[in-house]
Amino acid sequence: MTAGADLRLLRAAVFTAVCVLLSAAGHSAAAGVPVPLWTLGAGCAVVLAAAAPLAGRERALPGIATALAAGQVVLHVLFSAGHTPASAPPARPDVHGVTALARTLLCGDGGRALSEGEARRIVADAGLPTGPAAPGAGGAPAHAGGADAVPNALDSALAQLSLPMLLGHLLAAVALGWLLRRGEAALWRLVRLSATTARAAEELLTVRALRAAVRLLGALRRGLTASGGHGQDAVRRPDRDRTPGGPSAPLTGAVTRRGPPRARDDLHLAA
Repeated sequence: MTAGADLRLLRAAVFTAVCVLLSAAGHSAAAGVPVPLWTLGAGCAVVLAAAAPLAGRERALPGIATALAAGQVVLHVLFSAGHTPASAPPARPDVHGVTALARTLLCGDGGRALSEGEARRIVADAGLPTGPAAPGAGGAPAHAGGADAVPNALDSALAQLSLPMLLGHLLAAVALGWLLRRGEAALWRLVRLSATTARAAEELLTVRALRAAVRLLGALRRGLTASGGHGQDAVRRPDRDRTPGGPSAPLTGAVTRRGPPRARDDLHLAA
């Protein structure tokens, strides 16, 4: 038995909520800092997209636990990368570096203090950049660090996948997988029961409709028979419908005699 689109989406949403909340709670407890909201949204989208195609039929405990463990590992990497800033903040121009560069260009001439504007003008007149990437300004390392922020965040997240952490995720996946399996069995039992009840109700309605049709045909047949034999029923009435004491046909062979009986009959009776 396969699930429809609505049941599939419901099961995938429940799995996504359990997986993301479990991973976020464990990560926050271990790191001591809350999980960024954008990583929660991204994690929900990734897990829901992966769980929806697999939610079409009933799953056993090994499949549920494996999916939970894999989802937790992926979410752990995502949450760890979310704690590392994606790009370094823009570095302020190093005023002292520009001033030192200007003094170098002037070869320390005059020994007077240079303002920031004068130092920038001197460096600009020399054809050198005065921004964060200026030589000696300290901006180049910051720019390089911003470009390498994403790979560094992924490397840091993967480096945290230690054996104790993996075992903790595996135990949590097995425990919650067992609970999800219980709910899975109850849900599919309810689905099968509702399907059986629907089929029985459909069959019952069909039988009732057939019985009603048969009764209707019988009533029509009896009505046609009664209308066709109405004249014979009027002629042939049962004996109980006749009035007692009514006139009857005369007996042609009957003999009526009056007077005493004959003597022979009396002797015969005396003997």
